Amino acid sequence: MAKERVAGVEKENVLIRAGNCSVTLLPEFGGKIASLCVNHQELLQAPLAPVAPRTRTLPFDASDASGWDECVPAVAACTVATAAGPAEVPDHGDLWRAVWETTAASEGSATLRGECFSLPLALERTITLEEESSKSWHMRLVYKVTNTGTFAAPWSWAAHALFASKAGDQIVLPSTIHTLRLEGSGGQRLGKNGDQVNWPVATLTDGSRTDLSVAQPPESGIGDKLFTGPLGEQENWCELVRPSAGLRIRVSFDQTATPYLGLWICHGGWPDRPGLKQTCVAMEPSTAPVDSLAETGPWSRVLKAGESYSWPMHVHIQAL
Repeated sequence: MAKERVAGVEKENVLIRAGNCSVTLLPEFGGKIASLCVNHQELLQAPLAPVAPRTRTLPFDASDASGWDECVPAVAACTVATAAGPAEVPDHGDLWRAVWETTAASEGSATLRGECFSLPLALERTITLEEESSKSWHMRLVYKVTNTGTFAAPWSWAAHALFASKAGDQIVLPSTIHTLRLEGSGGQRLGKNGDQVNWPVATLTDGSRTDLSVAQPPESGIGDKLFTGPLGEQENWCELVRPSAGLRIRVSFDQTATPYLGLWICHGGWPDRPGLKQTCVAMEPSTAPVDSLAETGPWSRVLKAGESYSWPMHVHIQAL
């Protein structure tokens, strides 16, 4: 444990290390992975505003909007029906707003637990960090969601991992993926929600073409959210290659447990307010190909009272 001052208040954070790689967690602020650092180089999106206490109604774009949060029970604000009546799920879910509990911590591993308030759900996340060589590191994450209530609860999960990017960085998907579903695009440059978009070279609504796999400068003002899946056995990964940082970041997952991958590609296009903008690529293993829990389909999930579900995720970092 280490202490730091956040919003004028002294808080305990959790630091885990493996060689030249370190991970900083903020239990008081949604269990946020605030830093993933390799060789003194930060890999996650820097805060757009000071990290500060959140309310149950705070919009995500009014927060620091940085690092890595867990989106449960949904990404988009929505209303869902339950046996106990309608549940109001806030923007980017409950857990980034909640104070998490640290249940275990050591030099190379930590387990945190957070509880939702819109639905009777709790999420436990264990992170284990190891240095595989002087040029490679592995962060393993194991998740478990539990219905802590007395009635069945719908749920979804997405890892909201905002990896910093610079112009020229490249997003690599399995070669078998040729189209993605559009969730949203700033200025509708790629089209409207639900449209199919070619990968990697897409046609914009103005008729021009662009290579979505190559990061653009922040003045381009791009902000696109896309999904792919359900994914096959050899399609359970995504990479961000960063020549500017000399690193390859590979996210992998169990596609039978989390069959979808969301991509948030932001080159200065969000948030829609004055001030700092995100410059990041979020590689988001997900249980659903949509942001709203109210949008149902074959991907929809429900946990019975007392029931749990577990799944893994991996981040491999390799020096180029």
